[in-house]
Amino acid sequence: MLVGAGDVGFLRTITLIAALGAFLPLNLAALHWHWGIGGVGGADGVHPGAAGGHAAADRRQPVGRRRRRALGLQSATGGGVTSAVVPERLTPPPGVVVVDKPAGITSHDVVAQARKALHTRKIGHAGTLDPMATGVLVLGVERGTKLLGHLAGLDKTYAATIRLGQSTVTDDADGEPLSTTAVSASDGTVCAAVASFIGEIDQVPSAVSAIKVGGQRAYARVRAGEDVRLAARQIRINRIEVSAIRRVGDLLDVDVVIDCSSGTYVRAIARDLGAVLGVGGHLTALRRTRVGRFRIEAATNLESLDAQAISPIEDVVAQVFGRRDVDAEEARVVAHGGRLAVAGIEGTYGVYDEHGAVVALMTETGGAARPLAVLRPAP
Repeated sequence: MLVGAGDVGFLRTITLIAALGAFLPLNLAALHWHWGIGGVGGADGVHPGAAGGHAAADRRQPVGRRRRRALGLQSATGGGVTSAVVPERLTPPPGVVVVDKPAGITSHDVVAQARKALHTRKIGHAGTLDPMATGVLVLGVERGTKLLGHLAGLDKTYAATIRLGQSTVTDDADGEPLSTTAVSASDGTVCAAVASFIGEIDQVPSAVSAIKVGGQRAYARVRAGEDVRLAARQIRINRIEVSAIRRVGDLLDVDVVIDCSSGTYVRAIARDLGAVLGVGGHLTALRRTRVGRFRIEAATNLESLDAQAISPIEDVVAQVFGRRDVDAEEARVVAHGGRLAVAGIEGTYGVYDEHGAVVALMTETGGAARPLAVLRPAP
């Protein structure tokens, strides 16, 4: 067979490539992933660089060697390039979780820890508890945060200890004492004074509170040295019972259980009880045991908080609010924020579609049913 000059050059090129391949093996899989070249197909056998393939999905940079070691990942080829992908954290389901807040941290601290535990920043709470207080703190997760404003207004139950004979700057044990007076009142006198708080009353909130005055929190103004005086607000005490009375030297500790409306300051009750008896008073312990139908028995500790503790939005709405069932067209209107004809249902209620899924919270005012919170994204 005759070989031309051009053929000789071609053969030399082939020989050189073969020699290089013996000493410098190329990682075709790595080339394929990093630059989109080579003959290695994707997981479904389609070339990622070809038209109609999955080029956009596969244009990822390989995980670095140090990153692989930190994550415990192994190279698919045994070399310096790996096709392993760092797994993404799953978003928790939307809903509500009830946490048993420990003492010594703020409600915002609880939210921060819950965000870490549940791997989402979309978490808020329905009603602040002071750092010294413990007990029920209702958290909204993801779309469950839309419920918080409507859960914050629910009635609450507290177990508290009031120390009579001493008043403080903050009306609780965290504040500096202002005065101390020996208590000579009998147990019967104390119980009668406690019972006088039952019903609708005007309460002046504690000056060291989160209420805004001129755009600034009242407690911030107090800490800055200002003399803050807040306006009285009407609250409702449904029940206040004395469960124990203990003498502590010249002072008196009174344990009480209180059922009250939202917006009630138990610190202010302690302050006002001391004023009624003429000896001063402040709060030494506070535990919230109920918010609406959320009870302390069903609360989760922060240490064990996970997605399993989240109650779905549908369950929460069914537990707390009334119900209205609508057809597919009405559900579509509500999902887009539209109004419906009134149905004669008082208060806030949940609207459910033809499949029994909750769409929104609504209330009836001005001759129409208006959405307060759309809980299902519009299709």
